[in-house]
Amino acid sequence: MKNTLIAPSVLAADFANLQRDIEMINQSQADWFHIDIMDGVFVPNISFGMPVLDSIRKHAQKPLDVHLMIIDPDRYIKTFAQLGASVLTVHYEACTHLHRTLQAIKAEGMLAGVALNPHTSVGLLEDVIRDIDLVCLMSVNPGFGGQSFIENTYSKVAKLKEMIVKHNAPSRIEIDGGVTQHNAAQLVAAGADVLVAGSFIFNASQPIETIAQLKALPTP
Repeated sequence: MKNTLIAPSVLAADFANLQRDIEMINQSQADWFHIDIMDGVFVPNISFGMPVLDSIRKHAQKPLDVHLMIIDPDRYIKTFAQLGASVLTVHYEACTHLHRTLQAIKAEGMLAGVALNPHTSVGLLEDVIRDIDLVCLMSVNPGFGGQSFIENTYSKVAKLKEMIVKHNAPSRIEIDGGVTQHNAAQLVAAGADVLVAGSFIFNASQPIETIAQLKALPTP
């Protein structure tokens, strides 16, 4: 039995009551805070930047899983380390020299993650999979919360899991986008280790119970 990690996506929180929602995650069974940084260039949206992340860090009592949806992420690796990121994920599509970027993240004491857009094949990671701590599979097109889950994600998870086992890599598989009670168990069965959920958690009438239900899903 493995411990599936639950990472509520702060992008779906109520920003007029951000501290309240941060405290809710602290009190829940959630494992990480998932934080999307968007620049309006790599993705067609702007979320929030360093000042908001710094405010979240002051109240968060669980690791910060920071997902950079930005161009040229190498410029900000040291900054996000200083802001308390435990995991820093960059997009494969945004990195010209991915191996160098992964090493730079690790040099700052963070776990190194790589995100793949829905159209990007997991096979492109084979040469660096042993250097990746977390592979974030986008199960929606990045840029906006509340989108519908892309069904092809299940087969991508299975292919990625096979690659990880083949190379005896340390990589965890994270799913980001459209995660609900209707697909979470199947994702975990396919090999997912971390589930990011935004709207499903923050729009729930009882978000702490919703997180508990995700944590209680049967795992292989």
